[in-house]
Amino acid sequence: MLIKNAQIYTEQEVVNGHLLIDRGKIAQIYRELPQDLPKDIEMIEANYLNLIPGFIDTHIHGANGADVMDQTPESIETIAKFLVTEGTTSFLATTITQSKENIEHALENLAHYNNIDNGAEMIGIHLEGPFVEKSKAGAQPLEYIIKPDLELFNHWQQVANRTIKTVTIAPEHDQDFQFTSALRAENINVSAGHTAMNFSAMKQAVANGVNQVTHLCNAMNGIHHRDIGVVGGTFLLEDVYAEIIADGIHVDPAMLALIYQNIGPNRLILITDSMRAKGLHPGIYELGGQPVQVNEDRAVLANGVLAGSVLKMIDGAKQFFAIPEVTIHDIILMASINPAKQAGVFHEKGSIAVGKDADLLLVDNDLDLKLTFKKGKIVYQGVSQ
Repeated sequence: MLIKNAQIYTEQEVVNGHLLIDRGKIAQIYRELPQDLPKDIEMIEANYLNLIPGFIDTHIHGANGADVMDQTPESIETIAKFLVTEGTTSFLATTITQSKENIEHALENLAHYNNIDNGAEMIGIHLEGPFVEKSKAGAQPLEYIIKPDLELFNHWQQVANRTIKTVTIAPEHDQDFQFTSALRAENINVSAGHTAMNFSAMKQAVANGVNQVTHLCNAMNGIHHRDIGVVGGTFLLEDVYAEIIADGIHVDPAMLALIYQNIGPNRLILITDSMRAKGLHPGIYELGGQPVQVNEDRAVLANGVLAGSVLKMIDGAKQFFAIPEVTIHDIILMASINPAKQAGVFHEKGSIAVGKDADLLLVDNDLDLKLTFKKGKIVYQGVSQ
């Protein structure tokens, strides 16, 4: 396949040219159309729109009626098929705090899941909970929260066929940071989330290996003039990546601008944290065994606490893109490059470079999604270009 006449956002520059795909990989990038192309090659006319890498959602629970905790391959397929409609070509299937048995069954299902050609690729697992702080539980069911348990995690990692790539924990419960150290030795991300740490504890946690923050601003201590908490700590501690739910609800648009101006795009990771109601009509749905009221733009528990989101990645990207200083390159950093690096797949995904998977999006200057390519195959076609 040849994608003709595109503004191609490579790792180094924007090329006004053409991109050749061969067997699912990016084979070549041309400034001038070559004369010796095979006669039977499929041509896609880009009409000088923007060709960018596919998005990677490293924190997603569900979509279109399905949830990771359903423990069936059909549910993961449903999620994968829906994600390509919002520009997501790869994802970390994310669990929620539940009984040890339910988590184990979900991990076992994920370990045996076979990726499908017409959906986003599951590239690993994000274990959110149960090792979190009860006072910052959010939508994590209180009765199943426990302290970090390395023996239990090692068992779960074995059940998951060693595909757990990120673990959200409350670091204040990790005695002597033994849990964190063991995971970091295996190149597993330890993400501070659902935590009541102050700034001093945050500095200590990062010094001992914590390298990420789960949904920045949500379920953690915010900035106070006497203690800047985890949020302020993330501003200052440059070894930490930060997830962000850019739906304008979990984090106010003015705060998104403040975060962008203080952290910058190099350490931010756009996520959806979406639950099964994404893509469906308002109503009552389920998350972690709890009823969730879903309206047009948000999902809440009976007590009013936000319970994940119904955000699509392309809409989160647009929310950030509305900040005047933000560029398409910034969006690529936050939605593709940074998550690929944290998930350990940047050698094959997350940017446009020869030899990488042809996971691509064709978007206009407003980030309206026209086409989604998964390994060189068109898996979604948006509004007419």
